[in-house]
Amino acid sequence: MSSPRDIAAASYGGDEAGLICGYLFDPAAEESSRPIDSNAAVAWLAQETPPEGAYLWLHFNLSHAQAERWLHRHAQLSDTFFETLKDGMHSTRIERADDSLIAVINDVHFEFSFEPSDISTLWISVGPRLVVTARAKPLRSVDALRTAVKSGDAPRSSAELLEHLLRVQADVLVNVVRGVTTRVDAIEDELLTGRLDHKRARLGEMRRLLVRLQRLLAPEPGALFRLLQKPPEWLAEDDAQKLRGATEEFSVVLRDMSALQERIKLLQEEIAANVNEDTSRSLFVLTVVTVLALPINILAGLFGMNVGGIPLAEDKHGFWVLVAIVITFTVVAAWLAFRKKR
Repeated sequence: MSSPRDIAAASYGGDEAGLICGYLFDPAAEESSRPIDSNAAVAWLAQETPPEGAYLWLHFNLSHAQAERWLHRHAQLSDTFFETLKDGMHSTRIERADDSLIAVINDVHFEFSFEPSDISTLWISVGPRLVVTARAKPLRSVDALRTAVKSGDAPRSSAELLEHLLRVQADVLVNVVRGVTTRVDAIEDELLTGRLDHKRARLGEMRRLLVRLQRLLAPEPGALFRLLQKPPEWLAEDDAQKLRGATEEFSVVLRDMSALQERIKLLQEEIAANVNEDTSRSLFVLTVVTVLALPINILAGLFGMNVGGIPLAEDKHGFWVLVAIVITFTVVAAWLAFRKKR
């Protein structure tokens, strides 16, 4: 018989049903949470009267061909959940479908490298006896939740599991904001010391990352608040209150993102002003050089013509006269140019 540790290790990459990990939570059992595979999950879901207070959490890999088929066949989820998987809309939302909650939330990939493309979607179905999460790419918040469950943190109900997932996601986003803030601080220091070079492009990438995160996450607090006005009957008041608290954490993170976006925008404007100033300085130097070289070019062109009647051609001091004329015109042109600059 396989041990729970073996089951967890085998299901990490997804078993034959596409199940990445599964846990059975039963407060009345000797172990409040234990790993479960897809076959055991089928047997548990087939029970007519499951134990009071017990529920399942099943996390699936949507890239696995059998994942959706298994969910259709055994999970008895709302049609809204499967429609949500296929509608192509990835904006965050939470809605009620029959007696369950359907959520679409966005999170960063497990191997997150501060790129806008490192954001993916997690689909969730929450009922009184079953929680299903599904994703196409590994996400940090789910991995953090799975680690917490392994360490003995067993949510008492399916709603508490959703609340825990939302809080973990908020923590991940807080870390993202801190990471971006650290990078912005470094760029700002380089800007103040005049050592900013190719890293200017990183500001635009980080701003695009924050804009995409905020665009995808912004609907979540409002949607959850509206949902909690008329929660399902199985959702206890204590769980509803915890979900409200998780929503407030999201609101704080979104405000921090807005403030950080504004700071990045100001830095971009400062950099643009510095670039324009450097460009103006370069153009001024080029203009001055052109003006200073103009008299000698004109005289060289005139006196270099091979025609008769050229002035000072027979004068033994003609060269020095021309040099004096060129110097005089150059000094006058330089004075006019720098006086205009001042």
